[in-house]
Amino acid sequence: MKLAPNIRGQGHPGVGFTLVEVLMSMGLLGVIAVAFYSSLSQTVNMLAFEREDLRATQILLQKTETIRLYSWDQVNSNGFIPVSFTVPYDPQSTNPGVTYTGTVTIASTPLSTPYSSDLKMVTLRLNWTTGRVPRQRELKTFVARYGLQTYVD
Repeated sequence: MKLAPNIRGQGHPGVGFTLVEVLMSMGLLGVIAVAFYSSLSQTVNMLAFEREDLRATQILLQKTETIRLYSWDQVNSNGFIPVSFTVPYDPQSTNPGVTYTGTVTIASTPLSTPYSSDLKMVTLRLNWTTGRVPRQRELKTFVARYGLQTYVD
């Protein structure tokens, strides 16, 4: 049995690719490349947002835990706890990146219990901007007259 060599252009029609096939494959490759780089860009942006959101949560928790350690008189005195604050994303870096601005509101508790005069509701609100999109997180907690701060020396 003798096999004919597979040589292009020597009497074997349909051996090569047509111009339409090449253009279709290049178009498909282009669509796949655009989709890949678009998803990669979206992933990087989502990761940056998650990082900023995690930092916002850390800032809120740090402020909350600090307030919980103040005495009842300190919580109730005007001006002891600043009503606004600013925290850079990375204070150790030369390029701090995102700047978080926050507010602290101390109010009477909305509860109607006999001990409600011994409670204060503290609301911490944090704002920052990602690109052109404003972001906000809020955390509420209660501070009690006979709470955690009475156990700290």
